[in-house]
Amino acid sequence: MIRMLANVTRVAADMLVKAGALGLVLMTVIIGWQVFGRYVLNSTPSWSEQAALALMIWYVSLAAAAGVRQGFHIRIVALEEAAAPGLRKVMQVSSNAIVGLCGAAMFVWGGELVLRTWSHSVPSLGIPRGLVYLGLPISGALMALFALEQVLEKFGYRAAPETAEEAS
Repeated sequence: MIRMLANVTRVAADMLVKAGALGLVLMTVIIGWQVFGRYVLNSTPSWSEQAALALMIWYVSLAAAAGVRQGFHIRIVALEEAAAPGLRKVMQVSSNAIVGLCGAAMFVWGGELVLRTWSHSVPSLGIPRGLVYLGLPISGALMALFALEQVLEKFGYRAAPETAEEAS
């Protein structure tokens, strides 16, 4: 069971990183078009700023969720590394539990934000405002899942190694 969870979360995190990278590239292209339109064509596209902001919400949320699984999120480990192994485990479980609770809160309140804003439209894009915010509850649920996986791993539920390097 834990092996299946690890496989699913590994694939999901890889897809999130790729989706986040694609979102960043698309946002860069849109902002480039906006600058070109403003300074060369003397006509700024009306949709570009809102589209870039919507993409940013999505790619930052998705990349943050992947960061929980892959460990590239911001955290300070100096104190953790200086602690005794038993205390280190408590600190790691506690921090992952807090991250999981924050992810659950993003899921609940982000979902509420989506529901409350779905009927409002982004005028320049013609899409529901809730669609812009939909990345928040999705990434929150994934953060909670990834944090749970980390906690289970700290309690000794470990999946098979993902690579030959990890096996040695």
